[in-house]
Amino acid sequence: MESFTFEEAFAQLEATVAALQSGQLPLERALQYYEEGMRLAQHCNGLLQKAELTLEQLSVSAEGVLSTQPFEV
Repeated sequence: MESFTFEEAFAQLEATVAALQSGQLPLERALQYYEEGMRLAQHCNGLLQKAELTLEQLSVSAEGVLSTQPFEV
């Protein structure tokens, strides 16, 4: 799962959620899907946190000194 990109993991998470919402799975299979969905959600969250840490805004002070600060939308 660590080799999944965010997009791949998210697409698989969406498919897992859709399968669970269908209500057509036997209990044992639904539990497997739930566990897999939780792992995928954690993986996606970890990737998002890493991306957030790498996004910084570069700024220049009046004295010409460069600094970084968290990027704000």
